[in-house]
Amino acid sequence: MVDWNLFGVEFSVVIEVVVIAAVAIALERLITRYLSCFAKRAKMERSAANNLTLTFRILILIGAVLAISRVGGLQAEWVVSISAIGGAALGFASQKTLGNFLAGLFLLAARPFRVGDYVRIGTAEGIVQEITINYTKVLTIGNNTVSLSNLQVLDRDITNYAYENRKGLTLHCYTFEIAFDHRVSTEKLAEIFNEVFQRYTHTLPKKPSFMLTRSSAFERVYVVYLYVEHPEDIFALRPQIAEEVFKRWDIERAKAQA
Repeated sequence: MVDWNLFGVEFSVVIEVVVIAAVAIALERLITRYLSCFAKRAKMERSAANNLTLTFRILILIGAVLAISRVGGLQAEWVVSISAIGGAALGFASQKTLGNFLAGLFLLAARPFRVGDYVRIGTAEGIVQEITINYTKVLTIGNNTVSLSNLQVLDRDITNYAYENRKGLTLHCYTFEIAFDHRVSTEKLAEIFNEVFQRYTHTLPKKPSFMLTRSSAFERVYVVYLYVEHPEDIFALRPQIAEEVFKRWDIERAKAQA
């Protein structure tokens, strides 16, 4: 004799399992399509987009397994084991991707720099070309583009040379060091700096300046303050000013030795 009650219970369980599987598949396809469109809009790297999609697929799979386990009356020990394995897989697959994603959101919200700013991020220095969810791209003085993951950006010291003056104009105050030995006096070095800087009075928004920062038995180190409106000018003006200063210094040094 057939136990219809038992058959009815098993049949209802099968229906519920089928419904859960169908919902999981539909949800996976919907999220995959959305993430694909989002990755194109955010200009994400293909590997990062694939890792993000894999992360959500694992999440959906874990949710479906847990839902089916409750419907099928799976023992608690099995549920814990499956959750632990799924959690480990999720953490392995998504640690870097989600970390970069969250770091990118933080950079976009905090805005320590903007596209077009001249910055120094760790040892990378140049003009910010692009800020995406995963990477920050910097154009260096060598005309190379350095791509830094947003996690790396947050882990490094950031110097932004852009500032707004009293007139509301955005300028870049770039600083660099120049070192000399003691064969030329401090007064003569000041004359050299002022002579060279005077040539840029009418071409720059503000005249360059200098400051003696440290002195030892072997050298004196000065910091040069260069003010520009367009950050790409730093690439040309920094070596140009340094070369002019050293040429004048060589002349004065030769006079001192004569």
